[in-house]
Amino acid sequence: MTLPADVEERFEGWKTGDATKDAVLADAGSAQTAVTYAVTEGDPESPALRFYQSGSALAGSQDWVKGIVDAGLTYSGSVRYFAPEISVFDKQSAGVSYCADESKAYNKNRKTNKVDNTPATDDSYVLYSTRLEKNDKGVWQTTKLESERGNKKCVQ
Repeated sequence: MTLPADVEERFEGWKTGDATKDAVLADAGSAQTAVTYAVTEGDPESPALRFYQSGSALAGSQDWVKGIVDAGLTYSGSVRYFAPEISVFDKQSAGVSYCADESKAYNKNRKTNKVDNTPATDDSYVLYSTRLEKNDKGVWQTTKLESERGNKKCVQ
């Protein structure tokens, strides 16, 4: 997944030194990137989404992407993902929560390329809570995904 030149994602603190946890975190990050990629490609049916997500997480992400695309928008700017917390439940399932700083990410009109440089608010910070399950190909797919804008844990 190659994002456009004007879109950047930074993952801070996403390595633990534990092979299993690092694999879970890598795929959790890729699931997030798959959503960004689907938005920038304008494709709610993106194969990248299906690769890294399934279940209610996939359905929710497809709806999210479709809403943005239908509104004639895409993204521009930078998002920082930080403060990941991981729990490996067993060999097939794990949970990851993390924060996103979207204060330097903006909506961009697909037709005009005009960027909406809205000022940051507490809602620019998002707490994500996810469940991942290892599929038969060894990919830790995000199967459940919840987000909460303005969560005090993430507001900087």
